[in-house]
Amino acid sequence: MIDFNNHFPPMNARTHEVCGASALFFAFSLAARLGGTTIWVRESWRSEQINPSGFAQYFDPQNLLVAQAKNQTDVLAVGEESLRGKSVSLVVIELDQDISLTQGRRLQLAAQAGNTTGLCLIPDGMGSNAAQTRWRCSPIFDETGGVADSTLQNWSIIKNKSGTLTAWNVNWDAKTRRINVVSPTAQR
Repeated sequence: MIDFNNHFPPMNARTHEVCGASALFFAFSLAARLGGTTIWVRESWRSEQINPSGFAQYFDPQNLLVAQAKNQTDVLAVGEESLRGKSVSLVVIELDQDISLTQGRRLQLAAQAGNTTGLCLIPDGMGSNAAQTRWRCSPIFDETGGVADSTLQNWSIIKNKSGTLTAWNVNWDAKTRRINVVSPTAQR
C-alpha cells in the first residue's frame, strides 16, 4: 500500500493538476492542509461563484482571494505572478482550454521561484506535460447509485513525474479539517 501522506499534499514549489467531478473538493482540502492564503484565479466570464459558506468547513473564507481575469492568457499571467510572489501558500488556476508546454513550464518555474504550490483545475482529458502530478477526483456512490457519504471520494494520481500512479478512497473530517484515507471495508 502506498502511503497517502507521501503524496498529499502534493510537492511544494511545483504546479499540479486536478480534474473530475470532485476537483473543487480536492482544491479546498489542499487549501485547508496548506493553511495560509489561497489565491483563486479564474476568467471573469464565468457565471458561477465560489460561495464562502460552501467551503467554510474546509478553511477560513478570509484566507481566500479571488482574482478574475479577462481571458485564459490573463489568468495564466495572474497565476504566474501569484506563484512567484512568495506571499501565498496555494494558487488555484481554473483553466478551460489546453495550455502549451511553454505555458506549463512557466508555471513550474514561477512555483519554484516563489516556493508556492500551484493547482490547475482542468477539464477531463486535458493537461500539460509540464505538470508535476495530475489527479482525478470523483465521488463514490453507494450500490443504489446515490452518494453514501457526501465526502467519500476516490482520488487517483493519473500522471506523476516521480512515477507512482495510485488511488485512494478518502473522506473529509470536518472536526479536524483533514482528509482521511478510508479502507474499502470501512465504506460499508
